[in-house]
Amino acid sequence: MRKIKNIEKAAERIKKAVQNKERIILYGDSDLDGISSVVILEEAIKSLGGHVNCAFFPDREKDGYGINAKALDMLKDKTPALFITLDLGIGNVKEIDAANKMGFEVIVIDHHEPLAGVPKASIIVDPKQEDDDYPFKGLANVGVTFNLCEDLLGKNISKNLKNSFLELAALGTIADMVPQVEQNQEIIEQGLRSLKHTFRPALRAFLDILGDGKVFGESMQKIISALNAAESINFENESYLLLTSSDRKKCEEMVQTLLEKNKYKQTQVKNIIQEVERRISQKKDEPVIFEGDPSWKLTLAGSVASTICNKYEKPAFIFKKMDKESCGSVRNPKGTNSVDAMKSCDRFLMTYGGHAQASGFRIKNEHLQKFEKCLNDFFKK
Repeated sequence: MRKIKNIEKAAERIKKAVQNKERIILYGDSDLDGISSVVILEEAIKSLGGHVNCAFFPDREKDGYGINAKALDMLKDKTPALFITLDLGIGNVKEIDAANKMGFEVIVIDHHEPLAGVPKASIIVDPKQEDDDYPFKGLANVGVTFNLCEDLLGKNISKNLKNSFLELAALGTIADMVPQVEQNQEIIEQGLRSLKHTFRPALRAFLDILGDGKVFGESMQKIISALNAAESINFENESYLLLTSSDRKKCEEMVQTLLEKNKYKQTQVKNIIQEVERRISQKKDEPVIFEGDPSWKLTLAGSVASTICNKYEKPAFIFKKMDKESCGSVRNPKGTNSVDAMKSCDRFLMTYGGHAQASGFRIKNEHLQKFEKCLNDFFKK
């Protein structure tokens, strides 16, 4: 059976790090796909008898997306170490150069499209690499990580541990809006089947509070929304702390907190959606919805873009406008590709990346109008 390029190489390198008691750092994206990837890989490493020194998650609002200088500065005392990125890294060419110079050995585990070349990481595992002949390119990052962990543990993976990984992989895959076909469909079906009987205290707490009768419907969406409502503060993420906790009572309290947070988040999202709709009703009809505001939280942009895109069946670029720069999330209809669109307009962008249906960007404010025009021209074609 064909495997993702470099997946065996990455598994061997991680095993070697465990055997030699090397320091291991996991650096994941702050959405559910990134968080569940980190949890699964950390548990696989523990199952081998290893130890993860720390799990780091950037705050998109303050730190932007991906590896950033602030994080590297906080981690510099931990060199030498094996530095593994999850659900990010493929676009961090400069940052990985800096990490290499500091004495880190970097492994990139990602599923996003490489843009201007690939970083000089020790090993890159990404099915979207140009020379990767793995037939299915649609995996969420947690799907790539699940494949890696199967390789890492081989025959030593117990049925319970595999099911536990599949539960998180299913939630991360659904949350990341990748096509629910082929291996993704298998992961989702097996993971949700197991979720009803989960041993993980965090997920058990969700099901006890929400009811497990509708795992395939409303409850599952509420679990995903609540886990995605978590924040990363000083590179620590609330959902990661919840999903790795073994204290049942603590999990119940944390779940209640996240459900409340999510309720408040939904109200904020609703208000932003109303404002976007008010604005677009006063404009001429264009193929792209492109709206931003200084008062909007970047962490809500994805949810807003998702609703707007589904309702109007148009690409939605929703952003937080800061003093000199803006940062945003993109969602677009099936059959269109937001990354290709941004690639054709990249002369106006600082950074961008993601996958066809869900992506993000950072831009200097002086280029916003030109970028909007460029996008409209692209989608008119």
